Formats: sequence, structure tokens, C-alpha cells
Amino acid sequence: MKRMLHLRSKLLMTLLALFTFMACSDDDEQALAEMVVEDQKNIVETAQGNDSLDSLVAALTTADLNDDSDLIGTLSGDGPFTVFAPTNDAFAALLESLDGFDSLDDFDTEEERALLATILQYHVVSGIAAASTDLTDGQTIGTVQGENVTITKNDDSVFIGDATDTDAEVIVPDVTASNGVVHVIDKVLLPQAIIDALTPPNSETLVDIVVATEALSLLEAAVIKAGLVDTLNGDGPFTVFAPTDDAFVALLDILGDDYSSLDDFDTEEEIDLLRNILLYHVIPAQVLEADLAAGDVGTAFAGNSISVIASGDTFVIGDASDVDANITDTDILASNGVAHTIDKVLLPQAALDFVATLQLKTIVEIAIETDDLSLLVDALQATNAGLVEALIGEGPFTVFAPTNQAFIDLLEILGDDYHSLSDFDTQEEIDLLIAILTYHVVPDTAAFAADLMDGQQVPTLFGDKLGISLTNNTVHIVDASDDNATVVLPDVEASNGVVHVIDKVLLPQVALDFVASLQLKNIVEIAIETDDLSILVDALVAANAGLVETLSGDGPFTVFAPTNQAFIDLLDALGDDFNGLSDFDTEAELDLLVTILKYHVVAGTAAFSSDLSNGQHIPTFQGESVGINIKNHTIHIEDATDDNATVVLPDVEASNGVVHVINKVLLPQEALDALTPPTPNIAELAQSVDDLSLLVDALIQADAGLVGVLSGDGPFTVFAPTNQAFADLLHALGDNFNSLADFDTPAEKELLAKILTYHVVSGAAVASEDIRNHQRFHTVQGEDLIAIFKHRNGRDQLFIRDKTHVDAKVIGADNVASNGIVHVINKVLLPQEVLDALH
Repeated sequence: MKRMLHLRSKLLMTLLALFTFMACSDDDEQALAEMVVEDQKNIVETAQGNDSLDSLVAALTTADLNDDSDLIGTLSGDGPFTVFAPTNDAFAALLESLDGFDSLDDFDTEEERALLATILQYHVVSGIAAASTDLTDGQTIGTVQGENVTITKNDDSVFIGDATDTDAEVIVPDVTASNGVVHVIDKVLLPQAIIDALTPPNSETLVDIVVATEALSLLEAAVIKAGLVDTLNGDGPFTVFAPTDDAFVALLDILGDDYSSLDDFDTEEEIDLLRNILLYHVIPAQVLEADLAAGDVGTAFAGNSISVIASGDTFVIGDASDVDANITDTDILASNGVAHTIDKVLLPQAALDFVATLQLKTIVEIAIETDDLSLLVDALQATNAGLVEALIGEGPFTVFAPTNQAFIDLLEILGDDYHSLSDFDTQEEIDLLIAILTYHVVPDTAAFAADLMDGQQVPTLFGDKLGISLTNNTVHIVDASDDNATVVLPDVEASNGVVHVIDKVLLPQVALDFVASLQLKNIVEIAIETDDLSILVDALVAANAGLVETLSGDGPFTVFAPTNQAFIDLLDALGDDFNGLSDFDTEAELDLLVTILKYHVVAGTAAFSSDLSNGQHIPTFQGESVGINIKNHTIHIEDATDDNATVVLPDVEASNGVVHVINKVLLPQEALDALTPPTPNIAELAQSVDDLSLLVDALIQADAGLVGVLSGDGPFTVFAPTNQAFADLLHALGDNFNSLADFDTPAEKELLAKILTYHVVSGAAVASEDIRNHQRFHTVQGEDLIAIFKHRNGRDQLFIRDKTHVDAKVIGADNVASNGIVHVINKVLLPQEVLDALH
């Protein structure tokens, strides 16, 4: 195209009004009148025959220069057609409004002729010859071009409406042709397609307009900061209510000293807020001033609407506040929508909520300014644990704030040692106060009364949960006690959360345990007040080792406390020398009593029954451990004996620990060793038995170190001949051996050693119950012995077979020594080696 088609005027609608042909010249009127009376021709011939339609004929001819156009041929065809035929003046008005088009000859490119053909097709209705009497007011008729024209009838006049704001008037109706009817009109009709083609595109987006407008510089900065440039440069269409710089300055004044410019929107939360405020000014559709109508209109800030409010002969814009915005300029057109300037920044509810929070005080500030929360403030400061700083922080927090009376009530419960909060002066007490205070704080949420539900459990900063109970529209807070707190003043909003004032200090379980401990007696006091532990008390006193003072101290301790009967049973077991605790009267005996008593004490822990587990071993104050044995839900305590103690009364709580009453005095190995002589070794055992004296003499006489061997670690199994057995051997050996002293030569001593080692089995201590019939025992001498069971006197009896024809009978089995076991026999055993030597 050699020239772009442009309308000379800025606004197409205004210029198209120039197309109106208000009256025809006298010559045209005469020519038009003659059209009616001529013989019928087709529509083209009719137009060609009238000078007033020369421009129409020229336009048809020009359009048909394109290969794809045959308007003249079409309108010369059978029809029927209805043609709205613009006069020469109408075409002249159109050409006047177009840049570079002085005549129809200037439509000299294929593209321009196609536009001309489109205009002409918009004047043709195919398939009907519609007389003026067939047309009705408000009727829409489809044209060959594809778009509709609209009929308006006013008195005796007929008007044809196109896509412009100016209708064409039918100045000569009902010109009949052989293939239809012609209505002469005073304006060239323009379809929307032509208007769009003739209207130069607006390349400026809404952002471009904002940037180019000096009074919208702060809006420009806000759009950039909120990251909405790409959005408002998008396709749209959008309608933007654009606040002026003065409007933004007014908003910053409202926000206070922390917001002197848009740069102060620097947190993620603030930038999100700014973005939402701006989106609240955007309607996702194009709304011109003429389209404004009273009512709510959805914005690009999802879920938020603005209100268009009628005000006199104009409109104002209402937001979530009580102050409306005035529209100061309208219909600033952009390629992707339209802008209207306003004198106020529109505020959605989220912005109003934000402004409200700026005027709120922190939770700590609220508490300080509230007289009835002064003790709460004192408590927060007394802990010196950073709680004041925490509750000044961003939050959000929900705080259940006890009144002064609530703290006074707590101090009364704690007793005479707690007259004020200053009495929380030990680290343990301060830790307790911290636990209580943090139990009143719910982190990470501002839970107003409307957010609380009956039965709800809310986690606290302390860790334990609080319960919510709603009764008769009143909120109650459930703590670890049986007494709920009542919210007497709900929903005191703070900048970092919400405060609910309550009438009771909430107590977690740890606080209840502390209160209970204040009312508990110590372990010694409990023992003194328990009749069945009186002998235990006497023992502690008698030991005179500071145990009473120790068990009255801080602890914690776990004490296994024997009953009176348990001590009586111990005294009975100790024998006639111990009829009462007073018989522990030597230094060694008192030390033994102290050892026993310490074995009942576990220091450093208060182990309740629920803390004990089967198989557990717990070190005691004495040094040795006790074992835990749990059977059928009953706890038994294992000591160094084979007889366990049973816990007959568990979990007697004391201020400094816990007492478990048991039915037996526990004995450590140290006590057993002191009460029980050590088990002798085999040599010592033989020396202690009169009937084995000759065996001892033989061991010595053999002079082979056998006494030392049988005093060693072992284990050994020894078959020990009685004195009579040795007498029988000496008798059998003849007159040369009247006593063991007659084994006096080295050979004889060696022979005696072989006899003796034939009685010793090394490496095992074999009890009689473990011996099988015909079992072989390999002896230290080297040859074997054989165990033989013989049925005598209704029972099996054990014999030991050597290399003779006479078995030895076991007459005293299972004499236990520290290094083995001794079976006494009635015959000296002889190996083959000895028999050979003797013969």
C-alpha cells in the first residue's frame, strides 16, 4: 500500500459524523426523481443512469479492478438485492475524511481496492428486495459484507445505522430495479472491519501512559516496585483507576512515620500489600466513562470489589474505607485498555487491616499499660529469660494473660514460702516460673475467640497443650489441673497477636508436680511416720553413719525400704548372736549394717515403678547394683542372694525422691562375704575333715607338690579315700608298710604320688548328679576310672572302678570346694601301673 489509511481527526467517531449528507443539490434531487419514473433496469444500470450516483458506479468499477471482485457483475445478476446507495456527496464526505484520498482513483492498490469492496458489500443485502414499508424500527439486517445494519424509523423518515455513531438517512426510498430495490442514502456506511482498518493502532500501553504522565510518577514507582509492569503491559483489556501523586502522598501520611516513601515498602509482606493495593485499582475489562454504571465491580485483586457510586451527574469510586475517590480525568485510551485518574488511593480491606495494625501496641506494651496485668509483667521481668523481648517480637502470638488476682491465688496455693514473685529466687524456681509463663503463650498464630473451637487442643511455647472449652458463649482454658481458667476479657488485639485476659494462672503438669512436692515429706519423715518401717528407722539411727541426714537432704533418691518383718527375718537368718539391731555393736558389725542399708539406696534419681524395666540393673549408694525383675505386673528386686525381694507398696512419693516398700532386706555380695566364711579349696577341705587325715598325710608324704596343686585354681574332681581305706591299703601291702611314713624311698614316694594322682580328675568339677553309668574319667595319673551305678537297698549307688577286682563305694558325694568337688570313697583306688609295680 502506497499510503496508510488514516482518518484526519483524532477520534474516528467524531469524523465519521462528517459523512452525513444532510441534503442533496437541486440537480441531484431532479436526477433522483427521474430514477423513479424510468423504465426498470437492473441495479447497476439504474445507478449508471443517474448522475447523483456516479461516485457509487465509479467505486464499483474501481473495486472490480481486483481479480477477486465482480461487484458490477453481481449487482447486474438476478438478485433480488436491496442496495443502500450513497450519493456523490456522501462519497465526497468520505474522501474528505481520509488522508491521501482525493478521489476514488486513489484506491489504486489491491489492498486499498479490497477495502473499498468491503465498504460497498456492506451496502448490499442479498436475497431480498426490501421496500421501505418492509423495514421496521430496530430491525437488524445482515449484509453481503457479513456485518449487520440497523433500521431506525422516526415519523416518516428511515435511517440506516452502521458501526459509527452517525446513521445514514434514506433520502430516496424504494427505487425499483429489475433485480431488486435501491434506497438512496446520504452517507457512506462503514462496518466495524473498516473502522478497525482505518483506525491507526495505539501503541502506548497503560504503563507507557503512566510513565508519560507527570502527575502519576508515584504510581509508576509503585507499579515497578510491586512487579506489575509486565502485567499492565499485557494484552488486557484493563481499566485502571490511577491515583495521582497527591493521592499517594496522602496514603503515606496515613501510614505514619515509618512510611515516608514507597521505598519503605521493603519487606516481602509490605511489597505483597502494595501489589494487592495496585491490583485493587485494576478492572480486567475496558470500561469507558460512558460505560460506568452504579454497582460493585470485581478487581484484579481476587475476591475484592470496588463500588461505582452515582454522585450527581458523575460517579465516585468506593473502596473498603469510608472515603470515596473522585474521578479527575477519564478515558485515557491505551492499546490494552483505558485509564481514569482519581484523587485517592483505593484501599481494600487487607490494607485497612494493615493500617490498623500499625496503630496497635505489642503484647508487652498492652500488659504494661493494663493495671490488672502488673503481676504478669513482674513475672516476665523476674525470669530474665528473654520473654519480654520475645513478646515484643513479630509473632504472631496468642497470650492467655492472668489477672493480678490470679497470681495472688497461685501464691496462696504455694504456701507460706511464696509471698510474692520475688520468692522465686532459686534457679529451679525461676525455671518453673518460665515454664508456667510459656505455658500461657501459643506461638505462630493470633487466635481470636472466633477462631477457638470446643475441644480444641492448642500447643504452647512451653510444649504442653492447652484445651479449649466453650460453655454458654464463654471461653474456658483447660490446663493440667482440674480447675479451668475463664476468659474474662477476650480479643485484646495487639500488633503482634492477641491477648485473652483470664482469671487463673494456667499450670502445666510440671507445675502441679512442684506444688505437690511442696506438700510432700522427705524420705526419713515418711519412714518415721510409717509404723511398719520402724526397724528401718532404728537401723538408720543405729548405723550412726549420717544416713538420716543424707536421706533428709535434697536427693533425689530411690529407696527400697524393708518392712519390720523383713528385718526380723534377717536377724533370724543371722542366728542366735543377733536378736536385735543392738547386737550390731562392734565396729565391723556396724560397718556391715551401713553396707546393707546403703545397698537399699539409689542416689541421683527418683525411679518410680513406671521407670523400672525388666532386666534393668541399678547401681546403689553402696556401690553394687540391684536387679529389676517384673513378673505379672509385680516388681521384684534382685540382690546377691538367690531370694528376691518383692515390692509390696510401690511409689510412695517423697519431697526428695520415692520409696518402694519391700518384704526382704537386700544383701550385697560384700555383706554375704562378711557373713559367710569363704569356701575352702580341696586341700583345705581335706584338712578340715578328720576322716581324711591320712589322705592329707599321703599328699604331704608323696612330696610331689600335690598339696599346692589341689590348692590351685582347678577345677578338680577328687575321689578321697577315708582313713580306713588307707589302713586297708597298708594292711594289704604287708609288714613293710605299717604307716604312710614307710613310703620313704624316692621310688616309694613316686609310687604313692601315682596312687594319689589316680584319684584326681583335672579340668572339671563333676557332681554326682552329672555322672552317668560307665562314664570314664581320665585321671591326672594317666589311666581312667569308670563310674558304676549298682542297685542296692532299693536305690542306685555310685561306685568307682579301678584296675582291681574290688570297686570303691562313694560314701560321701558332692563336697564342694572353691576349686572343685570331692567325693569320699571307702577304698584307695589303684591304677595298673601301681599294681604292676607292687607285683
